[in-house]
Formats: sequence, C-alpha cells, structure tokens
Amino acid sequence: MGAVRELSQVFALAVPHAEALRIRDDVAFFQAVQAVLSKRAPGDARPEEELDHAVRQIISRAVAPEGVMDIFAAAGLAKPDISILSDDFLAEVRGMPQRNLAVELLQKLLKGELRKRRRKNVVQARSFAEMLEQTIRRYQNRAIEAAQVLGELIQLAKDMREASARGDALGLSEDEVAFYDALETNDSAVKVLGDDTLRAIARELVETVRKNVTIDWTLRENVRAQLRVLVKRILRKYGYPPDKQEKATATVLEQAALLSGEWAAA
Repeated sequence: MGAVRELSQVFALAVPHAEALRIRDDVAFFQAVQAVLSKRAPGDARPEEELDHAVRQIISRAVAPEGVMDIFAAAGLAKPDISILSDDFLAEVRGMPQRNLAVELLQKLLKGELRKRRRKNVVQARSFAEMLEQTIRRYQNRAIEAAQVLGELIQLAKDMREASARGDALGLSEDEVAFYDALETNDSAVKVLGDDTLRAIARELVETVRKNVTIDWTLRENVRAQLRVLVKRILRKYGYPPDKQEKATATVLEQAALLSGEWAAA
C-alpha cells in the first residue's frame, strides 16, 4: 500500500513530463489494485493527501497538462475550479472503475465550488449545498449505490456549470444575477412578473444597494433599516407579490452583506 502511495506521489510531481505520461496506465493499474485491497465503506474518508494525488492522476487523462498545472498544481488543490468539469472530463470520471474514488473526487470539486459561491451568490450556494448534502447523505446511509450517486453528482456539476453562464443568457452582470436569484424567481407567484421585470428589479437593487452601503453598514441599525425601506420600495414599485416581499427583502439584504465589503472597498 505504501509503495503505491509513494508511486502516486512521484507520478504527480512528474506530470506532465512525457515519461510520466507514458506510464500513467501502469500507475492507474496499481492504484486500482490498491483501491480493491483497501476498499472502504462509502462513508469513510480517504486521507486527504492520498485523494489529492489520485485527483491529479485522473485529471491528467482528461485535461491538457498545462491546464492541470495551472489549476491544481499552482493552487495545491486548495481551490478546485469548476471550469474543468467539461463533458469530456465528466465522462472520464463516470467511466472510472473506482466508483468510490470518483464520488470523492466530484464531492471535493463541488465543495470547492460551493465555497466560492458562498462569497458571491447566497441563493445559488444554499440551493446547491442542500442538493449535494442530500445526495451524499443518502450515499453514506447506503440508500443509493455508488453508480447512482455518481450520476447525480455529475448532473449537479453540469447544473452548476450552467448556472455560472446564466448571466450571459439574462443579460445581467454577476452581481445582478445574485440579486435576481434573491428574488425567488422560481416561485410561481413571482414568475408572473416576467423576466424583463425581474431583470429590471435586479439592476435597480444593485444600483441602490451599492449607493447606500458602507463597510460597517451591517453593524449600524439605522443604515440597515434605511436599506430595508429602499428594497421594499423597489419591490412595490414593480408589483412584486406583497406576501413575498418580507422574505425577498431579507434575502436581498443577506446577499448585500456578501458583496458590500467588496463594493465599499472599490
């Protein structure tokens, strides 16, 4: 076991050298044997170092070597990037014989992406985190098999990737998309307003909030109260459902708290 771990470590350091790539199938074989011999229950975690080296080995098959070095070697796998989750990469992961390792790989990448989204889009981060947690919990409780959870994680990765591109489709900036999502646009009562109106609300919210926040605004009740009034005024102006306004206002202010530090420092 130790020899395979050392081999994986050396291989990870040597990639993308041609000689290293030449023996990657051999390395993969030894890793597969190790995985069978040390098979763990789904809920058991691999040592972080072992998983990181395995991640590098898998990604070397699906992504250009320079891409691997830029995203993972330079970042030390501390900040996985969802942009590597191309259809080719996801197909590669789906075909891995070590299903438990594939699940851990995707879980690691998705959690890294969620950490990024929590700093930018409170609604998206919360929604995707709940879906990820539910899927992993069912897997750990043996309610679903590795093949099924792998399929669900791959779909979740695709959904995250598509969500990242929503701004272009909506004609909104990244900040505006975050406020657009805060408006509970999937609610049937809100949908009747139409995309044009919801986009207009999102744009006005961003403009208004940016003008009225300071670095310490979350600590000042008078500023919070003023901003709450301004948000509700915008919602009423566009005919936002009255019974939904209180929750939407709270979510908008929560979103504003995420972005206000960046805005105030700009």
